[in-house]
Amino acid sequence: MSFYERLEGDARKALKEGDTLRLSVLRMALSAIKTLQIEKNIKSMDDDSVIQILQRQAKQHRESIEQFTKGSRPDLAGKESSELKILEGYLPKQLSEDELMVIVKAAVTETGAATKADTGRLMKAIMEKAKGKADGKTINKLIQGLLK
Repeated sequence: MSFYERLEGDARKALKEGDTLRLSVLRMALSAIKTLQIEKNIKSMDDDSVIQILQRQAKQHRESIEQFTKGSRPDLAGKESSELKILEGYLPKQLSEDELMVIVKAAVTETGAATKADTGRLMKAIMEKAKGKADGKTINKLIQGLLK
């Protein structure tokens, strides 16, 4: 069973159970996947592409939570937070900062990066290893802390 089929099945289950929040989140995800399929003229998406779409949506929810919190709208921030928890249930487990630091240090020694000018090359190497398991902002923050 592909990841996309799992999402569709869970959406049907949420519809039958009357779980409107979960259904809404899954419909939005499925819609984003179908839109990308149409744009790129692809018959079916592989699991990695589906996960990337879900990660993009999770990032949008995090940014919305931050904005709603700044705008003193705890009601909307709470709704976004609930939706984010549902999305995170479908994403791979994120690496902790300690686990990421090990990967970053290994990549620094592999690539021979020494200055902040090497950040792009280092980010590319790290993102390949931590694909889907870490946020780019977190990785960049760790890199900036190590390089001079």
